[in-house]
Amino acid sequence: MSYKQKIVRTLRFKNKQKIGVLARLISVMSSLGAEMGNIATLSAGELFMVRNITIIVDDEEHLKRIVAEVKKLPDIELEEVVDDVLEWHEGGKIQVVPRRPVKSVDDLQKIYTPGVVTVSRLIKENPKAVAKYTSISRTVALVTNGSRVLGLGNIGPVAAMPVMEGKAALFTQFSGLQMIPILINTLDVNRLIDSVAAIADTFAAIQLEDIRTPDCFEVEDRLTQMLSIPVMHDDQHGTATVSLAALMNASQMKNVNLKKVSIGQIGLGAAGSAIARLIMHYTGQPVYGTDLNPDCLKRHESAGGICMELEELMKKCQVIVATTGIGGLIKPEWVQKGQIILALSNPLPEITIREALDAGAAFASDGKRVNNLLAYPGLLRGAIQAHAKRMHTDMYIAAAIAIASHTPEGELIPDVLDMTLHDAVTKAVAKAALHAGVTK
Repeated sequence: MSYKQKIVRTLRFKNKQKIGVLARLISVMSSLGAEMGNIATLSAGELFMVRNITIIVDDEEHLKRIVAEVKKLPDIELEEVVDDVLEWHEGGKIQVVPRRPVKSVDDLQKIYTPGVVTVSRLIKENPKAVAKYTSISRTVALVTNGSRVLGLGNIGPVAAMPVMEGKAALFTQFSGLQMIPILINTLDVNRLIDSVAAIADTFAAIQLEDIRTPDCFEVEDRLTQMLSIPVMHDDQHGTATVSLAALMNASQMKNVNLKKVSIGQIGLGAAGSAIARLIMHYTGQPVYGTDLNPDCLKRHESAGGICMELEELMKKCQVIVATTGIGGLIKPEWVQKGQIILALSNPLPEITIREALDAGAAFASDGKRVNNLLAYPGLLRGAIQAHAKRMHTDMYIAAAIAIASHTPEGELIPDVLDMTLHDAVTKAVAKAALHAGVTK
């Protein structure tokens, strides 16, 4: 399923030094539906100010309407509309940098021939030495065939590369390890699996990304069986981990025992089915699920879930999670008093926070802050540190608990840029891997 992606633009304004000019500008853009971002002063003179104002809009037509209106304002001149995103992506976002720079002939002889032969012989005699003397133990593969990229659908692996580079750059920053995007140009599941298996010796773990449903389930399951390193589909398990953490915090805020209430999952695709399975493992209770796809319903039932129609689910469940990609799907009149609702589809949730609260929900949130970045760096680093052979459900639950416990009071989830959070997730996952018995 594809849906419309919002766009980010920076507008550069030159305005007169008069009280109320900036406030009027922001008010006009906000009234037209622009989400305000960063405001940066570039220059300040006696008569004029030059500022960059970043806004998020629905599409190019929405941007044109805003530009047309701000041009009508007195004392303000729109100098430029800047696409910062394209500028940030010029030349790509990742690079390979040697850890041992070569500055002399002596360095060259040690890092390559003849010195490198000694290391290769050592690894041949003792394969475990590869972890100490190569980059394999510090490198994760990020694999995609580009068949379901964000909300863009099947755009192919090459067009998916900017997304992969972004994930890799973030992983490196927050884990201290390196992630290499691997683009595999095939929609054939067997070929995709064989391709990953053939290069797996290069890596300490495999993260699958943006692979269409239902292919993603088979790819992950078979690779997990074939390989002796962790394999994780982030669209499933990263999303599920962060969603469970958000539910833990939301239920605690409203004094709800998550293990004793009825929980409903609306949308049982890759993310939704993984959320439901993780919740069931955590609570020990079935999750009520609904989806238009019969195969998704069968998969949910086989995992221990209970299927029902959407309106019936809304009436029965005290906790609702929605991941359908369909904005406005949940009608306000379906909301039950006291419900906890996480409508996680972006950019348009199944029901807005205001609509849900006005209809009687005790708590409501959307997917703007429920970000997989909270989970996947620590999940994989923890698995690698523990020398895990595969991922285990207990590792995802441990990560969710770490995320939830690291959240400031009154917040749904913690700050994704908090490095101490990623350290906490890493430690929790490594400990859970040891207890689950999945280490080498």
